[in-house]
Amino acid sequence: MSIEAKNIIVEKVKNSKIDQVDFDNLAFGSVFTDHMVVCTYKNGVWETPTIVPYQPITLDPSSKIFHYGQSIFEGMKAYKDTSGDVFLFRPLDNFKRLNISAERMCIPQIPQEYFMDSLTTLLNLDKAFIPTQEGSSLYIRPFMFASGNGFHASPANEYKFIIACAPSGSYFSGKVKVLIEEKYSRSANGGVGFAKAGGNYAGQFYPTQLAIDKGYNQVIWTDDTNHEFIEEAGAMNIFIRINDTLMTAPTSDRILDGITRKSILEIAKDQGIKTEVRKISVKEVVEAAKNGSLKEMFGAGTAAVISPISGFGYRDTTYELPELQQSYGARLKKIITDIQYNKSEDKFGWRYKVEK
Repeated sequence: MSIEAKNIIVEKVKNSKIDQVDFDNLAFGSVFTDHMVVCTYKNGVWETPTIVPYQPITLDPSSKIFHYGQSIFEGMKAYKDTSGDVFLFRPLDNFKRLNISAERMCIPQIPQEYFMDSLTTLLNLDKAFIPTQEGSSLYIRPFMFASGNGFHASPANEYKFIIACAPSGSYFSGKVKVLIEEKYSRSANGGVGFAKAGGNYAGQFYPTQLAIDKGYNQVIWTDDTNHEFIEEAGAMNIFIRINDTLMTAPTSDRILDGITRKSILEIAKDQGIKTEVRKISVKEVVEAAKNGSLKEMFGAGTAAVISPISGFGYRDTTYELPELQQSYGARLKKIITDIQYNKSEDKFGWRYKVEK
């Protein structure tokens, strides 16, 4: 069955798999909704977006994604409130960042109406997959990659834009321990660290596994030159609280401009929490841990929102962080999630209602 909606071709599934989803035991990003968005760039233009049943995609072995890594993605979530209305959180920021990544990776930018119209149409079609259990949401993965063929080391002439969704539970459960990395680097000046390029994450897996082998959950990335300054925590931005000041590193060629990061800074300012965006040295963090002024550390990103860090390792020493009854992380996470789930006023104008 095919219908036209907002200039989007929609092909519905014959039989939904909604009954196969155990909403009370959702892992993160492992089961998928009935449909997905597919849009092809060919002959210099983006063709009409289509929504089709979720399915494998077929690519030629010479497709350039396999050889030269032209691949970018975004991470978003959809939320359902107690009335059954569906909301997104700052979706235009994701759209803008996807195109920033596209430009850096020499991928054609997607028009805003293609992105937003296909996304909202998809969400209305698969609305039943949006969970309502505490801490759950529908994870949304828009991505673009080189589908054009050829072994020549050059940008492709064809690309795919796809949106796939997965009803998901919490990304992390509990607190994590991290290891400050002193050998490997996530990115470098002039590189693609600020883009959500697939290769950025592939390069993290090996040093992260080395940290896991030592008993940690993740790594804290430091600068690529001398490994003197704190930059990111795993695949998330990092915040560090020393005494009553909440700090994070400035964005750069190496650091992703996180949407959750920006939201935390704005909320903290509104809440009267002192913040600083500056370089944070490893030495400063270690000294603060030793003298007791290091109060908390947490990662911030779409998947986990805020992931508290219980301790960190540095040069064969593990430093434990104190258990706080009223942490900044817990306070900020509640404010963000209350906005996302339509439980509170949204004075910032971040909540985006998906119209039926």
